[in-house]
Amino acid sequence: MNPSVDENPPSLAEWKELYKQAVKFKEIAPWCWMWDSNLFGVKNPEDGETGYCCVLGAAGEVFGLVVYKGCEGLDGYWKTVHHPELVRRHDAIHLKKCLLLTFDHRSDLEKPDLQIIKELGLTFKGVNAYPLFRSYEPGFYPWHLSSKEARFLALCVEQANEAVLRFKADPNLFDSPKQDHYFVKVQEENSTWSDQWLKPALLRKVVQITKIFDSRRLERIMALPSPEKMVWEIDYFYSPSGVGKKGERPYFPMTLLLVDQHSFFVLNVHLFEPHVFLIDLHEHFLKTIEKAEIRPEAIWVQKEDLYAYLQPLAEKLGVRMHLAGELPAASDARNSMLEFFARPK
Repeated sequence: MNPSVDENPPSLAEWKELYKQAVKFKEIAPWCWMWDSNLFGVKNPEDGETGYCCVLGAAGEVFGLVVYKGCEGLDGYWKTVHHPELVRRHDAIHLKKCLLLTFDHRSDLEKPDLQIIKELGLTFKGVNAYPLFRSYEPGFYPWHLSSKEARFLALCVEQANEAVLRFKADPNLFDSPKQDHYFVKVQEENSTWSDQWLKPALLRKVVQITKIFDSRRLERIMALPSPEKMVWEIDYFYSPSGVGKKGERPYFPMTLLLVDQHSFFVLNVHLFEPHVFLIDLHEHFLKTIEKAEIRPEAIWVQKEDLYAYLQPLAEKLGVRMHLAGELPAASDARNSMLEFFARPK
């Protein structure tokens, strides 16, 4: 489902509060003494999800505040820290699940942003003076905030305005006394805010889909020849070109690749909407075998979730699964596709 499509846009009062807190944040300029590694949390009183905040600007390039949403957002942050090679890849944007406040030039804003500023009667002058707010979700274009997102981001910036000044006075403020715990601001029942050390909820990285397969169909596939040492590589990635209806948040189609490891021949390529990809994955795998009229001896994948989804079906078909460090054939096919998308139209 497209994030935020069914949610209302922020009210003028919600925008007013968000801009007020953002202006104060810029005046404080915490990037003068903080790095993006100084993480702290704010727990959303509406749904209990924690936003993990970090200040941008120490490098003198992008100034603002990122709020990584929940354990999934936090996991994306740590992936970029521990695996910088992901940042250089085309799917780096899809690691982000966050709300973002940056201070930019007027030319960086879109018409809806400028309209809100006009309605609020605000004026901004100078370099990197205009607050810009965006929502990031894996598989989707950066988008304008929903009402709920604006309320939470305003709370995060408000709490950040207090926390960053405390950090300036005490640089050890966010140093946790417990492993894997974070400094989190939590709103109490009397509406006051307290400091707590909280451990993020475990991220559920893999959820297997239990599916009943046509036994006769599987028997027919089992009867197909299975040449020795025939290996297929399977991978998926987000297309670099987004699609979507006018007025709706565009999404990046999920691309599925099945490639023969020996010949580098592309057996199947298919584009999915992100939310149906794993639902239809098994069907496309079976159709590829039926079309090729050959059952591979082994399947190589590089992603753990793909391994988990395919392994039960592969076991039924007598196909060996292998979690590989590299996929030479699939990577070659992917690079060729990305070069095609990058060509001038």
